[in-house]
Amino acid sequence: MNLRLGTRGSALATAQSGQFADRVVAASREGGAEAAVELVTVTTKGDIDRGSLVGLSQTGVFVTALREALLRGECDFVVHSLKDMPTAPYEGLQTVAIPTRVDPRDALCTEGETLAELPHGAAIGTGSPRRAAQLLAMRPDLDVRPLRGNVDTRLGRVGDGLDGVVLAAAGLERLGRGDDVTERLVVTDMVPAPGQGALAIEIRDDAPDELRALLATLDDPSTRAAVTAEREALRVLDAGCAAPVAAHAVVEGDRLTLHTRVIDTAGRLALNERNTGDVSEARAIGRAAGFSLLGRGAERLMGRA
Repeated sequence: MNLRLGTRGSALATAQSGQFADRVVAASREGGAEAAVELVTVTTKGDIDRGSLVGLSQTGVFVTALREALLRGECDFVVHSLKDMPTAPYEGLQTVAIPTRVDPRDALCTEGETLAELPHGAAIGTGSPRRAAQLLAMRPDLDVRPLRGNVDTRLGRVGDGLDGVVLAAAGLERLGRGDDVTERLVVTDMVPAPGQGALAIEIRDDAPDELRALLATLDDPSTRAAVTAEREALRVLDAGCAAPVAAHAVVEGDRLTLHTRVIDTAGRLALNERNTGDVSEARAIGRAAGFSLLGRGAERLMGRA
């Protein structure tokens, strides 16, 4: 079986797509029918537009071009970073697998100082309002600056105008850059983005049963439940990557615990919800968290009142 995997052309996207392609090949061998997987590069608006992603992210700036290429038949399946995906369904497509999530934490990269050790007024770069707000909540004295570019570009700013940058630990690990991490920030202090560290595998609704069955073997039920709760809270809040909304769920046995946070951009005010229930109720747990936060005034903190 010859398969085409659609991917963005960035180093991180091709790395994680290539790693997943290897897993598909290995799974096919175990099933007795080895597959070959070719990477098909698709350029997205997020790759072309060099301005700020704030506002653009809500429309799935890194996702839409991949989905359209899949619908046109230019590839057979695509790999997304789940945190970049809009929460609304996309007509004609479905998520067939969510593999086991890797480290969901945010990572501080400096010349050696931890967050607590950075000097007063240290300049930290991030392209995420969620990260910026939570950094200011922990260290109001920081000079948090907007930052774009690929991972190498961002890391290159450390010591060159910035004292540090904050990136997803998962992305650094997938690129083999884990040694650049100075400190992995605790999830209760720096709550991750919904779905951070997880991938989503999409296929067309009319995909062949053989492909569907092969990819489904790589689905991890615990990860799927956790990110379902996180993203359902995000959906109810009607917030995208431009809003300082965070959510992190943990599955232990048959219990799922979700921590959801909405914080104002200055990092001064935050609303937190902690919800626990049976893992089979993941969607309901996320929905309850989202509606509770709305009832407590989350819209005002998200700047939409």
